[in-house]
Amino acid sequence: MQKPENPSTARIVQLMSQLAPLEGYNLSPLDDVRFLRSNRPLTRTPVLYEPGIVILCQGQKRGYLGDEIYVYDAQHYLVVSVPVPFTMETDASEAEPMLAIYLRLDFALAGELIEQVDKVWNIRVAQPMGMYASPMDEPLRQSTLHFLEVMGDRTDAQILGPAMLRELYYRILTGEQGNTLRAAIAQRGQFGKVTRAIYKIHRCYHEHLDVEALAQEAQMSVPNFHLHFRKMTDSSPMQYLKSTRLHQARLLMLRNDLTAAKSAFLVGYESASQFSRDFKRLFGRTPIAEVAWMKQTYALPAPTTPSPFVSSH
Repeated sequence: MQKPENPSTARIVQLMSQLAPLEGYNLSPLDDVRFLRSNRPLTRTPVLYEPGIVILCQGQKRGYLGDEIYVYDAQHYLVVSVPVPFTMETDASEAEPMLAIYLRLDFALAGELIEQVDKVWNIRVAQPMGMYASPMDEPLRQSTLHFLEVMGDRTDAQILGPAMLRELYYRILTGEQGNTLRAAIAQRGQFGKVTRAIYKIHRCYHEHLDVEALAQEAQMSVPNFHLHFRKMTDSSPMQYLKSTRLHQARLLMLRNDLTAAKSAFLVGYESASQFSRDFKRLFGRTPIAEVAWMKQTYALPAPTTPSPFVSSH
């Protein structure tokens, strides 16, 4: 006998259908919040997200990082605490579209809440992770419902939205795997050292960078840095740098209508032909074909509008 649908889940889907009427990323009254709709399945494709939280209300996504599979659906949400390149696929259809809330991770808000929670809760120390999927418990489900109800009215969203967003962060930070995010935000130990190098890459990807410079940024020996970088990202530092450059170039072409040659130069490539070979190896298409596919598949907003894909911001 099939288990009856949770009434809260049904209401969440109804609200999300109204907040995300268009395929792709729909804006919200809050800068760090977008609503996503996909009416079709998406086969495995490389992605690189900014730190953020993805709460799926309907449909399913699967992220692949090394041997790990991260399933996020109406029963699980995804947290990305540092930009990690992985591949992703989506289950969706016209009849049952994938509907999701994307929250760009607000480190200041999370840090403030962690400080307050630490005064009240005795939470065990956890191993930080760059990405994880966690069960959607009932308190978070109810907070998500209340958040969407508020976001349906622009005045309510502007006045009450920040408080409701704060509640969502509180539920996630005190949920089953909240200590994992807390540990990542604290950025202590080897995780914190590698994180510093990762952000160096995202700040300076267009410059000449080598392993020695990145290991120095992390204040680690080169062998130790290599070991912990791969453990955290499932790639070498130079592979990560190349992936970041290619993702950034794709964004430049997509959002600024730049040529492949111009984008290659801006992200640090000296050879346009090498850029084209690397691009097709990662994305499976030429730069022109990939940009056309992205525009059709994601219906991404105008250049002035932020998207969950990692950018130079």
